[in-house]
Amino acid sequence: MHIPDGYLVLRICIIFYILSGIFILIAIRKIRLHEESIPLYISMVAIIFAAQMLDWPIPGGTTAHFTGGALAGIILGSWGGTLVMTIVLAIQAIIFGDGGVLTLGANIWNMGVIAPFTGYTLYTLFRRYGYTASIAGAFIGGWLSSIIASLFAGLQLGLSTIFLYPITVTIPVMILYHLGFGFDRWCGLWRSCSLHA
Repeated sequence: MHIPDGYLVLRICIIFYILSGIFILIAIRKIRLHEESIPLYISMVAIIFAAQMLDWPIPGGTTAHFTGGALAGIILGSWGGTLVMTIVLAIQAIIFGDGGVLTLGANIWNMGVIAPFTGYTLYTLFRRYGYTASIAGAFIGGWLSSIIASLFAGLQLGLSTIFLYPITVTIPVMILYHLGFGFDRWCGLWRSCSLHA
């Protein structure tokens, strides 16, 4: 889902830098890091960074992969998740070239804002109905966060006049791949839980 440079027109890059920047500034103001919480934030950055290294190619030049935004949102809250994902995505773009520097605002929006907020919201909605429901909420939140983030990526790519494919191709391809990818993860975790039960 990392969008490289050269795929989005400058206008779209600027819009999503502004949108993401607003959320990042709010997250910085809301999060009060304490000495005991810093290791948790650093651990989340490391875990998500490592998980995102596993990529599966999608036609048109982008990829499907573990996002980690929902996990960060569920563990640290939506604002904490945004902060962690911003650090992960900035390191990937600036140091490793995974995702572009110009498209960093769009990538942060998709994986650092949409994913943590979707995951956290669904998890908290389900959590009030007990432990089993909270597990279901975490799974559904993780899956839907990936799908909604991929919808935004498809929208950004499809609206960009320099990308090869129109919106009628980019949105279905991004969503279908992430639907299947999320379903595959869901089934794998379900089988794993069933074997240990």
